[in-house]
Amino acid sequence: MKQLGLFVLAATIAACGGGQPASTIAVSKEPVSVRGWIEDVEGSVHSKSPEMETARRTQLFQATQVWVPNADYVSGGVAENGSFILLDVPPGNVTIEFTAPGAQQARLVLQNIPGNADVLVPAIILKNNGATVTKPEQVKVRVPARIDKTTPTGKNAIIAGVPIPIVNAPVAAMVDRHDYPIPAGFRPVAVFK
Repeated sequence: MKQLGLFVLAATIAACGGGQPASTIAVSKEPVSVRGWIEDVEGSVHSKSPEMETARRTQLFQATQVWVPNADYVSGGVAENGSFILLDVPPGNVTIEFTAPGAQQARLVLQNIPGNADVLVPAIILKNNGATVTKPEQVKVRVPARIDKTTPTGKNAIIAGVPIPIVNAPVAAMVDRHDYPIPAGFRPVAVFK
């Protein structure tokens, strides 16, 4: 009976775990928001009619998953229109992974991201083991500041291998950092008025 009690105690201790695994990234006190939208998957066959193309892309986006490896507390997802948002992303150097039909382990690599930043990455093309930013001039890395107008910091972040200027932005201008962005060029089949 004593051996059974020791076995149950040892099993209970083992099941509780020994704390946080070394491979998990802790929640940052200066979390980053990463937003944007997926344009398509590299090599996709496009439909001839606008209705079928919209249906194809909607199915593609519904089947797409997004996450940050080893960061357990990141929240967000991909909307039916391809728009995505990730909140509580750790600052610094981060890899965002997407899995979509035709693009397994598509990776968007972010480097030198400051704490509390809002990163907007529009028009991404997913591909196996990578991602391409089709409009690098529209990528934004903003940091909230108590200022009246947007000012450059003189520093750069690197998004998918492209240097992007980091700017200080008025706090009031960053109210959208928790919202899914609206993709350019993707329109629903029906519009209700």
